[in-house]
Amino acid sequence: MEFSKLGRTGVKVSPICLGTMNFPYRTPEEEAVKIIHQAIDAGINFIDTADFYGQPLNQGTGQGTTERLLGKAIKDQRQRLVIATKFFAPVDRTDPNARGGSRRHIIRACEDSLRRLDTDYIDLYQMHRPDPEVPIDETLRALEDLIRAGKVRYIGTSSFAGWQLVEALWTSDRLNLNRFVTEQPRYSLLDRRIEAEVVPVAEKYEIGILPYSPLGGGVLTGKYAEDAVPPEGSRMVDDAWGQWAAGFTSDRVYRLIEVLTALAAEKGCTVSQLALAWVMSQPAVVSSIIGPRTFTQLEDNLGALDITFTEEDFERLDKASVPGKALFGE
Repeated sequence: MEFSKLGRTGVKVSPICLGTMNFPYRTPEEEAVKIIHQAIDAGINFIDTADFYGQPLNQGTGQGTTERLLGKAIKDQRQRLVIATKFFAPVDRTDPNARGGSRRHIIRACEDSLRRLDTDYIDLYQMHRPDPEVPIDETLRALEDLIRAGKVRYIGTSSFAGWQLVEALWTSDRLNLNRFVTEQPRYSLLDRRIEAEVVPVAEKYEIGILPYSPLGGGVLTGKYAEDAVPPEGSRMVDDAWGQWAAGFTSDRVYRLIEVLTALAAEKGCTVSQLALAWVMSQPAVVSSIIGPRTFTQLEDNLGALDITFTEEDFERLDKASVPGKALFGE
């Protein structure tokens, strides 16, 4: 497994990052721990989580269930792993200050994550969403204090626009603060919008891209056939995910899946492996975040490491998707 630098830092991470959002909400704890250990055994040294993971999307209470599970699972291997977590989402819906990018929330959220993960430091602490109500300098100053205290090693963002990344970099430079080194955007053959502005910014300023949802919420696995009933247990039949995932389907999406299916057959791999490998091969991408719900899905995802592309392959996929744009919502 070839490791890459985490943005402009000296830290090396695996090309696949294990995402934990399904643990233990959709994946029982015993299997979740098995998935974590197998990923580590396979060479993955990068794991991503968040302080509110572990609850159904429509019932989230931010109890940190996933962080607790992860902390126990990696206890004996913590030092060799790069652990990323996130702050921003409401962790107490009765408290208006228990969310966002304020100093008050960030300091408390970090302390809570450290306790749940049972660790002294967080390798990569990420702001889950931009906060239009809080000046970016307040957020960066709070994160700077956490870095100086040794509780955080590096900082990153998620779902930031290109201009927001540039504003943050300018603020860090002007105030002599540690800068964001990564950005975690949604990115797949279904949704290539970050190519318009975020990717150029990332390449210019050495920001590592950590794509999430590289399989388009499961749409690019090949299991959703046109005019067919979604498989039992899939996201399409999950009350919390179904409506969201269904928004990714259209005639154009199904035509993309047809191209992926044909190319996967030529390469002797699965559709999901091909879609994941494509994301991993894109400019500025450091590590792609996978979110396996089962042990079998993890094994399938790992197969993406062996796939290579020709220029003709890229051209076929460019024609089937829309560079710089999304295949839905138009």
